[in-house]
Amino acid sequence: MSVNIERYEETVNDIEEAFGILPGYLDALPEQELVNEWPNMKRFMFGETEIAPKHREFIGLAMAAAIGCPYCEHFHKGAAQLHGATEAEMSELFFLASYTPRYSAIIHAQDYDLDVFKTETAQIVEHLKAGAAADDD
Repeated sequence: MSVNIERYEETVNDIEEAFGILPGYLDALPEQELVNEWPNMKRFMFGETEIAPKHREFIGLAMAAAIGCPYCEHFHKGAAQLHGATEAEMSELFFLASYTPRYSAIIHAQDYDLDVFKTETAQIVEHLKAGAAADDD
């Protein structure tokens, strides 16, 4: 399947307008895949979505830390700062990024029963809701 050369050139121009360059990692993609990939990438990097841009970058940074990707860590840290992330927020995020993988390892190593975990989580949620309701009174 051949790519529509006009769509490809429009995509490249749009990327260059957004980034100032065509990054090599995007240029290395097959032309049709770049045409297909760019709209979603652009939407979630620059568009309006349900999640605020700074929070999207926090999610990206936490995921990057969890998978150990230095490319993603570098990008999402810079993008979070670009969107106003403070040093205090970044410091907290660096700490919190360890929680999910750490507790996942603990719970998996115990071979903890998933149904028991779900039941206990529901009990915790109900307890927290009751406490929040009492605080509102």
